[in-house]
Amino acid sequence: MRLYNRFLAPDRELAARLRPLLGYTPANLAVFKLAFSHKSSSTEKSQYSNNERLEFLGDAVLGTIIAEYLFKKYPGSDEGFLTKMRSKIVKRQSLNLIADKMGLDEILAEYNNTRLSRSMLGNALEALVGAIYMERGYVATRNFVIRKMLMNHVNVHELEHYDDNYKSQLLEWCQKNGQTVTYKLLARYKFEKRDRFKVAVMVDGQKVSTADDFNKKSAEQMASERALVTLGLLSEEDIEHHNDD
Repeated sequence: MRLYNRFLAPDRELAARLRPLLGYTPANLAVFKLAFSHKSSSTEKSQYSNNERLEFLGDAVLGTIIAEYLFKKYPGSDEGFLTKMRSKIVKRQSLNLIADKMGLDEILAEYNNTRLSRSMLGNALEALVGAIYMERGYVATRNFVIRKMLMNHVNVHELEHYDDNYKSQLLEWCQKNGQTVTYKLLARYKFEKRDRFKVAVMVDGQKVSTADDFNKKSAEQMASERALVTLGLLSEEDIEHHNDD
């Protein structure tokens, strides 16, 4: 079946794209094609016509693999440190960046008739992890996550010292300076068949920054990051340096 998928299958171009990414030619190309099918491009309403179910599975499997990896890598660290480290790796922004570095945007563009968003990259990566797990099981999936994702695209040692919780940084600064910070939902609207949120950061009642995202918490983090830049507490160079690593 793998030889057929590589040379004769109708989706052999997908097999060719996946081979260097995975290190092998998948036997079940249908499930991998589904991993890159976003619901906004599907003409069917069935939950089996898009990658959401695989994304759900991949999210759970990825979280377990990262937890195991960190548990073994840092034998002397407590639960709080391990939880923060896992969150830094599997948060949406990180997965979007990893997926972009892996070239998943090219495959998404091939199988979706919609404008790609950053969040679609991370979703597809989770769905890809789910597809690998469905075909090859836990051990092979763990090898893919560690060797293809972490070792190639994540600087784990840098993450140890990087504080990416911009909301907490902003809150701490405001508390030290006797100011209040609140978040205001400016709009909730549909974009490409999905809910999108626009939020504003309010410092002492004054709007400092805004951000849009498909997840309200992510929008608040993005707006907090921009607020820190506006207030001169974080430089754009620092952000770009971290995102390029």
